[in-house]
Parts: sequence; structure tokens; C-alpha cells
Amino acid sequence: MFTQFITILIIISIIGCILYGRRLIKTEKVDAVFGNPERAKGGTHWIIVGSGAILLIWLYYSWDIAKGFYPKSANELCQVAKVNEALLGLKYQFPIEEREFKSTSIIKIENKNLQKITAEVQNSPDLTNQQKINLVRFIDKTKRLIPLLTNEDLIEIETKQKLNEITGKINLLSENFKKTDYPFETEEELNTRLQAVKEQGGWGITKIDSGTGSIENTIEVPLVAATKKGLKFSAAAEELKIIDEEFFKLRNHNPQFKTSIKELKDDIKTYRKNLNDNEEVASNYAKNIVKIARRIEFASIYPPNALNGMQNAIVKFDKLQKSEQGGLRLIDILLFPAGTIVSSGTSCSEQGSGRWLPKPSDTLNKFILMSKPSVGYKNIPLLWIDMMDVSKIIGFILPDWIADILPGEYPVHGADGVVKQNFKGKVLKIVTGDFKLFKIPVPYGHIWDSFLRVFLGLIFGILIGVPLGLFMGLNRFAKGFFDPLIELYRPVPPLAWAPLIISVLGIDNTGKVFLLFMVSLSIMIISARAGASGTQLSKIHAAHSLGASKKQILRYVIFPNSLPEILTGIRVAVGMCWGTLVAAEFLAGTTGIGFVENVAKKYFQYEVIWITIFIMGMLGLLFDVTLRKIIEKTIPWRGKG
Repeated sequence: MFTQFITILIIISIIGCILYGRRLIKTEKVDAVFGNPERAKGGTHWIIVGSGAILLIWLYYSWDIAKGFYPKSANELCQVAKVNEALLGLKYQFPIEEREFKSTSIIKIENKNLQKITAEVQNSPDLTNQQKINLVRFIDKTKRLIPLLTNEDLIEIETKQKLNEITGKINLLSENFKKTDYPFETEEELNTRLQAVKEQGGWGITKIDSGTGSIENTIEVPLVAATKKGLKFSAAAEELKIIDEEFFKLRNHNPQFKTSIKELKDDIKTYRKNLNDNEEVASNYAKNIVKIARRIEFASIYPPNALNGMQNAIVKFDKLQKSEQGGLRLIDILLFPAGTIVSSGTSCSEQGSGRWLPKPSDTLNKFILMSKPSVGYKNIPLLWIDMMDVSKIIGFILPDWIADILPGEYPVHGADGVVKQNFKGKVLKIVTGDFKLFKIPVPYGHIWDSFLRVFLGLIFGILIGVPLGLFMGLNRFAKGFFDPLIELYRPVPPLAWAPLIISVLGIDNTGKVFLLFMVSLSIMIISARAGASGTQLSKIHAAHSLGASKKQILRYVIFPNSLPEILTGIRVAVGMCWGTLVAAEFLAGTTGIGFVENVAKKYFQYEVIWITIFIMGMLGLLFDVTLRKIIEKTIPWRGKG
């Protein structure tokens, strides 16, 4: 119901916004050269059109519209897929799905193989004349096996009767399939089926493993027939499976064929037994001939007209089952783009775009589950609050060497096994955070870890890169000295540094933050250098004439003029940092958005992958919006002349 409402709302919004936008275009005055920037402000209606179109495409290609408007369609198509799967083996025996009979294809292939072996045997320098004569004789005997199977006069009465029985079963299935009450269910069978339907749930059910707490799709497409139409196809599929087994167990082996192939096998067996060890080539050729004979033996080869009745029965049922699908075929064509529901063994699954483009509703459901602190991902929440003792923060900030430089020795246990603390020992407890204090709430989780890594790497890059860039922009010596060094490492892709940095600094936060620092540093240096060197000399001379010192000129003239480039550099660095972070967490990490996506990729958890993409996009957008607000407040003169 929710998906239906959203879909209709999106369509109405898109149409309404397009009409509104068209009306604005017609009424507004346009500058012939530069357009009309005053009237171009806003554009919310076009944002709705763009984002609505993307969401509508996602809903469509992920089959969520099919799920919303036709919730039983996947289950019914699953039953149809069962019928198609059961029919497939039978249809391939006839020129229905293929251009020719299966018997014809097999005969053509094996005759070609026999011809190939004949040519190889006759031209082989490793065989004697007598060996060639014997092998050619075996090949001729193998060729004579095929007419024994394709001769209509030789087919046994029992085989004909069995084929007629199978044909009759298919025709009977067609007659029953037309009936509205097919298949008949007792009240007990109905209750059992309804209970199974209730237990299996709906389409794309997301569940949590009670043992591990991991999120998984336990069912992709409901397998048990949930509707009367689905039940009809499910029952037909079960009958077709039995017919399949009966047909493919049947062999067109008349007495002449049985005698001939037994003689051939015995002759080749005796021949290979009498060969010497140095006659391996002849033995291998004889072995290959036996293989071809066995393939002919186990293949379903029949006379050309022996299966006409069966073929007609299959074609009749195939047309009937397609007709009985009714509007379901249209739903499949229109609402299952680039794929459909297919049956494979004991399960049904989505094939096509739905495999990699999950349904928005399922994605939202999984995101809600992952957002719960008790669930998270791999037992770690996406984002939550934890109570941390302030002592841990103090221990993180204070260096351990403070205790080391104090006079005296650390406490040693006495003969009674008790350690009596002294002043140096107490200081060590403080600098290592080994004491209890009050607790404060601190965020933690995958999102927070990634956010903190990007933030710290960016901050360190700004704190070092901006002053160095300004210095390079104002000092020729600094520019000449540092510029080659910066340009040497800047073109190197961040991922090229990642293995080295992670191997040296470890897979924890230190290595990742340092990698992000390297990414942001070069960007901030270049941005600040460009801003400083681009300051107009007239402004500097004016400040000099007013009696300003060098520090005042740097603070009130050069730095404000560099701010636009610096802030633009920060925006660029944020994007680069996010891209690098995800790659770094891919390579080595136990937490973070990149780690989540990497694990999800291994287990084909497409919903989780799209969730990580959305989270990264939203975090990047948060950074960008924040920077835009900072730019508006700090440099309001930007772009105004």
C-alpha cells in the first residue's frame, strides 16, 4: 500500500512540477546574453522532477512497483517458472525451442565425431595397418548402431505403449488444467498450504539471524503457491516432473541394438586387453570409440515419427498454460524489465535487474534494521551513543612518557603478593587512563568511525597545508623548495600509498587518518598557494600606505583574499577523502562504511551495498552543505565583483 501511494505521488509530483516549470519559462523575461539569474533562483520544482524520476526508475527496475501493485505476482510467476522448468526438458526433444529434433542433433554430432576419429586413425603415423583396420571396423560397427534406433519397424511394442501412456498423461493434464477446480484440495490440504504460505511470508522477507544477529534475506521469492492460479501451475509442474522422469528413463533399445552394442563393447574390451604397453595410441582411440557408443546408448534417440503424438500434446499444453496465465504475462513483460522469476531446483529467484538493484522498500527495511543498535552490522551499530569514562579520554590525550621521566622506580609487589602504589605508579595510571571517573556520552559505530577518519584527516591537512600553501604563495624560496616535492607525490593515486601506509602504521585509525591527511594536504597547499599568489598587488600597496605591518597585511588582506580558494579546496578535499577512505576500508578495516560495503559485496547483499552508497552520499552532502554555509558567512563578497 505504501509503495502504491509513493508511486502515484511521485508521478503526480513529476507531472505537476513539469507543468509549473513550463509556465514559469513562458512568463519570465530572459536576458539575451546572460539569461535571467534573478528568476533562476530556487528551482525546487526541477529538483523534485529529477529526484522523482530517479526514484521512479529505481522503483521500476527493482520491481518494487510490481511488488506494490501486484504483491502476489512474484509467487504466481514462481509457479509458472516451475511449469516452464518442467517443460523445458521435454520441449528440447522437439523442434519447439530448438530448430530440430534432439535425436537429429545427437546423430549429427556423433557422426561428425566418428568421421573425425576415422580421419585421425587413417592418417596416424603411430598406428600399424592392422591396428587401423581393427579401429575402422569398430567405427563402422558404431555407425551401424544409429539405424537400429531410428528404424521405425524395429521399435518395440512396449516402447510404443509407454510413449502412448506418456502422451495420454500430457493430454489428460491439459484437460484437467482447463477446469476451474483443478487441482482439487481437501480442507486439510488447504489448511496445510495456507499455514505454509503464512510461515514463508511475502516477497523479499528480511530477517535477523537470532544466533549471530546478522541481517539476511531468508526468502527471495515465495515458493509455496499462495493463490488459486498459483496452485494450478504448481500442481501442473508436479505432474510434469513425473512425466519427465518417466520419459527420460525410457530407452529405445530393441533386441538388435542391445545385441550389437554388447558385441561392440566386448570386442573393444578384448582388443584393448590384448594390446601391449607400447600400443597406447591404439588403446586410446578404441576407448574414445566406446565413449561415443555409450553416448548413443544413453541418448534419447527415436524414429522421426515416433514422437509426433507426444510433440502435439506438449505444444497443446504449452499454448494452454500460456493462455491460463492471462494478465500475469502482461505483468511479467511490463513490470519485470530485463528479467523475470525463474525456477531452479527447489527455489525460485529473481533474474535480471532485480539481482543487483534491490527494491527501495526492502532497502529501507534493511536500513531500519541496521539502524537499530541491537542489530547494526556485524554486531556494531551504524551510529549510536556509548557511555565512555572520561579517564579513557585523558589516557588517550596524555603521553605515557610523563610517568617515565619522574624520579624513582615503579612499584614492585612485596613478599605477600600485594602491590603498594607510589606516586610514580599513580601517575602512570592517570596517563594510561587506568582509573575510574565519570562517564560522558560519545558517538560510535560504522558511520561515526568513517566520519571521524575523514574529519581528522581533513583537519590535519588544513592545519598544515594552509599555512604552508600561504608561505609558498608569498615566498619564492619556499615555492621553489616545496613545489617539486608536492608535485612529486600529488599525482600518485592515494590507493598506491595505501598498502605501504597501512603496513607501516597498521589497520587501525592511525594508518587511515594519515592516508587521508596525505590526500587533503596536497589539495590544501595548492589551494592556499593559488589564493595567496593571486592577491592583487594594489590591495597590498594600499595597506602599506595606510601603515599596515606584514602581519596585518597577511591577516587582513592576503588571507581573506585566499579564503575562496581555500574553502573551494576544502570542498574538493572532502570528496577525495571520502573516496580514498572507502577504498582504504576495503583494503583493511574492521569498522567503517567501506568495511560494511566490502563484506556486503562478498555475500551479495545488494541492499546493504546501496545503503552504504546512500550513507556516503548523505555524509558527503552534509560536509558540502556545511562548507557552503561557512562560505556564505565568511566570504559574503564572493562572486559580487
